[in-house]
Amino acid sequence: MGSYSVPNKPHAVCIPYPAQGHVNPMLMVAKLLHFKGFHITFVNTEYNQKRLLNIRGPHALNGLPDFRFETVPDGLPPPDIIATQDIPTLCDSTSKHCLTPFRQLLARLNVSSGIPPVTCIVSDGCMSFTLEAAQELGIPDVLFWTPGACGFLAYCHYRQLIEKGFTPLKDETYMTNGYLDTVIDWIPGMKNIRIRDLPSFVRTTDPNDIMLNFLATESERSAKASAIMVNTFDELEHDVVKVLSSIFPKLYTIGPLHLLLNHIPQSSPLSSISSNLWKEEPQCLQWLDSKEPKSVVYVNFGSITVMTANQLVEFAWGLANSKQPFFWIIRPDLVKGDSAILPPEFIEETKERSLMASWSPQESVLNHTAIGGFLTHSGWNSTIESISSGVPMISWPFFAEQQTNCRFACTQWGTGMEIDNDVKRDEVEKLVRELMEGVKGMEMREKAMEFKKKAEEAAMLNGSSFVNLENLIKEVLL
Repeated sequence: MGSYSVPNKPHAVCIPYPAQGHVNPMLMVAKLLHFKGFHITFVNTEYNQKRLLNIRGPHALNGLPDFRFETVPDGLPPPDIIATQDIPTLCDSTSKHCLTPFRQLLARLNVSSGIPPVTCIVSDGCMSFTLEAAQELGIPDVLFWTPGACGFLAYCHYRQLIEKGFTPLKDETYMTNGYLDTVIDWIPGMKNIRIRDLPSFVRTTDPNDIMLNFLATESERSAKASAIMVNTFDELEHDVVKVLSSIFPKLYTIGPLHLLLNHIPQSSPLSSISSNLWKEEPQCLQWLDSKEPKSVVYVNFGSITVMTANQLVEFAWGLANSKQPFFWIIRPDLVKGDSAILPPEFIEETKERSLMASWSPQESVLNHTAIGGFLTHSGWNSTIESISSGVPMISWPFFAEQQTNCRFACTQWGTGMEIDNDVKRDEVEKLVRELMEGVKGMEMREKAMEFKKKAEEAAMLNGSSFVNLENLIKEVLL
């Protein structure tokens, strides 16, 4: 695979948006390109690089001679605590302050001895400032949108939603007066989608809202990219992919990425390169080994979701009252402005059938035979990992396109059930029991297993996503 000599070796600079759910899939893309013979420069922000070194040790990012890590500043003062940075502030800052240091990095790489000149850029769809740098160098820039195709298509209609007056909302009452249930019938590929199912940044009353305007602009700028990649597979999002392909003729579906990675041998030095910004606790897999098949509920709200102390307690008692074994990921910063403290009575009541950790190797957990269901925030990485593991979901979407993912899982794919945002223990208990023991849960599991098979087929040698990645490399990156 890696048969190029150094001066002729293609050199891809990969730059993710600096949040966990974006860094992980970009690292997978970088590993696949490296496996196909590319020299890789992976660009973290200085803050995230520091976090990774703190968690994984001083040599964690030494990389390989042809897989190197570099940094650019994000333009923000360093935060006081280790946590995910404020997303609107980060979006505003990266779009305004990252282009100049990124240009300087590319210039430095191009005069470095022992490495080939930069031949292409792969950047997150939310880091489109890189398009300018690529244009100056006359090299291709592929944008990788880390949401699914459904979320990306919704963002592509943000500008029209603004122009047609659907957003910003007239005032705060529109959040609760039934307006969010308005059906939008003019987005092709998204039949009967309601305003509440669109990525959550439409729920603002501020015409200058950072996220609404940022995503409207970023999705529009995607038209200038050499190509677009999405971590999905055609069988899952067929109708949406068809519509996106009519907007972006060079659209490549290359998912599930974590399954494509299986083509890289375990013995590869790439397997030592990780990007988790939270410390994993892999001993959970031994605990799962002791449990019956499909008996455990896995609970993880991702790397950004926060909740109130009351919501945490409601989830806790709902899980306890369901009497199902559960494995719950509780990040140190899960509760807004507070530490995540669970009632001692809850700990006592569930100690024989529960395990809690601050982070886990999610893909291994979802593929474990003991897992029977997943209570999730419906981030895209979690959604596609769950579907391609054959695990049905209860969805509690928090923000961004999680609402859209939830809608598609519940109504299009039949793999999910939604829980009300105003979470109550009785509803948690009821849905968890249904997920694990009910008829609906069984039907969802069957659907998820069908998609698991299709996901595996897409990622196989000569499967649709495997071929799309090959074509992307041949047609755009080389």
